[in-house]
Amino acid sequence: MNSVYASFGTTIFETMSRLAAERGAVNLGQGFPEDDGPRDILEAAARATLEGPNQYPPSRGLPELRQAVAAHYRAHQNEELDWQREVTITSGATEAIAAALLAFIEPGDEVVLFEPMYDAYLPMVRRAGGVARVVRLEAPHWRLERETVAAAFSAKTRVVVINTPHNPCAAVMSRAELEMLAELCRAHNAICVSDEVWEHVLFDGAEHVSMLEVMRERTLKIGSAGKMFSLTGWKVGFACSAPALMDAFAKAHQFLTFTTPPNLQRAVTYALSKPRSYFEEMSAAFQRSRDRLVGALEGEGFALLPARGAYFVSIDLVASGIAMSDEAFAKHAIEHGVATIPVSAFYANPNPPALVRLCSAKRDETLDRGAEALVRAKRAL
Repeated sequence: MNSVYASFGTTIFETMSRLAAERGAVNLGQGFPEDDGPRDILEAAARATLEGPNQYPPSRGLPELRQAVAAHYRAHQNEELDWQREVTITSGATEAIAAALLAFIEPGDEVVLFEPMYDAYLPMVRRAGGVARVVRLEAPHWRLERETVAAAFSAKTRVVVINTPHNPCAAVMSRAELEMLAELCRAHNAICVSDEVWEHVLFDGAEHVSMLEVMRERTLKIGSAGKMFSLTGWKVGFACSAPALMDAFAKAHQFLTFTTPPNLQRAVTYALSKPRSYFEEMSAAFQRSRDRLVGALEGEGFALLPARGAYFVSIDLVASGIAMSDEAFAKHAIEHGVATIPVSAFYANPNPPALVRLCSAKRDETLDRGAEALVRAKRAL
């Protein structure tokens, strides 16, 4: 068995969701909304399936969807993209990340990662033959600090992977942070793979700045229809970059999934035509859910870290008066009826802070039941 994958266990998301199902616990662990996506988009997918065609679409994606992606980013981020040369449709954002790393690095190249990080980044880097240089971000604001970031770069640096808005931190990178990172990338001839799947889930007036805007010539931006439309199981992603990067990326993509289901592509084409108000209302609804969960927990003595984007919040166990590791508390909380995610699963290096992540993209009654279970778990210590 391949040694990279053999060294990793089952993902924490799969483990905690399985435990939640087995024990009938409220699942505030795995990051997906409880509501199953807008009805009109589901109906568009059903029509596309029945009317067809359902055979192979082009590897880079249906022309109408690539045009819709370019139009969407023109309208929402003032980004001009050539849909024919600068957009590829992928089978989810995770496939796009894998294709980018396989396309851009050779064995021995260094890749700068920031922890805590989405758990797929590190195994993908290692499987592609890359050497990870990991920079630790510090709570509660998780900012990129020039001194520590610059120390991770070397003559061997080829790729930097960023995630904004951030999972699991719920932080949003500022323009100043991105510009500092762009300066380092240019100085070291490095490419930035920018995971921006949560770009429409922003709170408290936070602004999303795309790395594609800051460093167009050296950035591959990744977006996700699953996150935009609360259809995480569809696995329809977008990769956007300058033509030279896109040509290399598309060659890797064609040997991974080759293409993405055409019915889902046509439904996402329809969905991307939704007005700006749809995205504003979606973000506002997620903010209300975040505030409901945070308010319930803070009222019971839990300390929550700031959450400015994505639909996650983190409990600081030490500040909450809980003298347990995050893994131990997550196991304890399951016994009291709620699944969480220990944030140590997002770290590559030892001694992570004691935090647990909660997904707040749930119905009110689910959030209330989850908060009640967390309170029971805390009182039982």
